[in-house]
Parts: sequence; structure tokens; C-alpha cells
Amino acid sequence: MNRSDLVTALSDRAQVTRKDADAVLAALAETVGEIVAKGDEKITIPGFLSFERTHRAARTGRNPQTGAPLTVPAGYSVKVSAGSKLKEAAKG
Repeated sequence: MNRSDLVTALSDRAQVTRKDADAVLAALAETVGEIVAKGDEKITIPGFLSFERTHRAARTGRNPQTGAPLTVPAGYSVKVSAGSKLKEAAKG
């Protein structure tokens, strides 16, 4: 399912226009992105998903072509966890 399909499904379920559904989806993505960028709080949609920023320590990796060691700098990543309702839906 791509974004357009998702917007269509949301507009049908919520009985709103596609434009409104697209605006809500864009606002959700923007808000989650801003909160994750700050990194000081975890976002939880109970039973569905949670998002949090995690820190990755610097480490030594290997160049896959040459096998030479290289240093991968420290940085940040995003951890997304499925909630209980989403896990149940995935089971079928």
C-alpha cells in the first residue's frame, strides 16, 4: 500500500475528504518527526506503535569490498515497536 492508497482508505473509513485525510497523515508524520528529532520523549499510540530515538555508539566496521576496517561514527537511530493490537492483527 502506498501513500495514495492509504489516504484513500483513511478518507473512506473516517468519511472525510481525501484532502483532509492527506493533511492529517502529513501532520502526524511531521509531529512524530519533530518529537523524535528532539529525542527527549517516547511517542506511544497504545496498542498500535511506539517511536523513540536511540543512540548508537561508535563502532568499527568492515568495508565489504576490501575487508579493510573503518570507523562508523556515533549517531542516532529510531526504534519503532509494534503494539499488542498490531501484533495480533499480524497473526491473522
